[in-house]
Amino acid sequence: MPAAFATVLQIIPRLDTGGAELSTIEVTEAIVKAGGRALVASEGGRMAGEIARLGGELVAFPAATKNPLRILANARRLARLIEAEKVDIVHARSRAPAWSALIAARRTGRPFVTTYHGAYGGRGALKTWYNGVMARGDLVIANSAYTARLIAERHGTPETRIRVIHRGVDVARFDRAAIAPERISALREEWGLAPGDRVVLQAARLTGWKGQRVLIEAARLLASSGRLGDAVVVMAGDAQGRDGYREELLARIEAAGLGTLVRLVGHCADMPAAFALADLAVIASTEPEAFGRATAEALAVGCPVVATDLGAPPETLLVKGRVPEGSHVGWLAEPGDAAGLAARIAEALALSQSERAALADRALAHVRAHFTVAQLQGATLDVYRELLAGMGENPAGERGRPAPRA
Repeated sequence: MPAAFATVLQIIPRLDTGGAELSTIEVTEAIVKAGGRALVASEGGRMAGEIARLGGELVAFPAATKNPLRILANARRLARLIEAEKVDIVHARSRAPAWSALIAARRTGRPFVTTYHGAYGGRGALKTWYNGVMARGDLVIANSAYTARLIAERHGTPETRIRVIHRGVDVARFDRAAIAPERISALREEWGLAPGDRVVLQAARLTGWKGQRVLIEAARLLASSGRLGDAVVVMAGDAQGRDGYREELLARIEAAGLGTLVRLVGHCADMPAAFALADLAVIASTEPEAFGRATAEALAVGCPVVATDLGAPPETLLVKGRVPEGSHVGWLAEPGDAAGLAARIAEALALSQSERAALADRALAHVRAHFTVAQLQGATLDVYRELLAGMGENPAGERGRPAPRA
């Protein structure tokens, strides 16, 4: 590692919650530890304080705007910032600010990298063109093999420009042995759980495609057939302004007679304790997860996972029926299939204590081999080095042309 690394500018709308936001913070830490300078242009948010704590610098910037005129104004502002701060690499993590970042990077001759964090739905040529800015980096980071295929198929990006870097889990933070029993007890009390209640946990923001409606129906089927037993379904996630959707879910829960069995608990700040408390984690998404960090986080504490069979979960889980007998760490159900989801949940809840212990050991080994923060950080720094090598100059030296694009 060189004594001094590059100055990297990451751009993201806000730093409230989510995989892209957490990856921004993790990469900030890696840049600083490598001897570089980490700038983050953002409107701020719940996790903004982490940037300064890790040695990075938060630049207040209206990165969330989608107004075309403001995007152009932001490009000029970013170009001035890049020159003034001697930025070496521009890294965009969201579509609207990526347009400003692309223009600014091209004007200043800096290499431009994007991370394609989501499946970015939407039909029509205009929407595809708008989303396509995330595939226009000199190098494009995909957060899963699923996402890499999507980028190539949808935007025609050559594989030579795509680098797959899975999101990572802080295995020390999610180490079950390091999670104090008091933290788990505090969540039990906060969520109104009785001492004997088992927990089926869905950790996802409240939005339709995350599948809360499907999970509620699956819970109704389980409860009516006696298969839910002593389990309670906990939905932990922000409504993020979708108050109408939250009210709809509460009405569905009430109509199904599940008032005490399905609970909406809002944002959870202690996810390691939440997954340690859970007997099962459910990913019920009805649209593809580009990665789905909750899957890896649950596995890191030894919590089994039931996920839907689309997007990245089939590649991040070792799934029963697709791996040798006795080596699985989770199950898959068809998206939108409440009966199938209920069957998989029932199977997971029926595991014996010894089966759960063996699964937990397999799950932790799987995460440590493939999905750690250290792996994400190292691979991202390697992408930055590749871009700098393509410049033919040292960081902060005279600028050549950006790395050639295929």
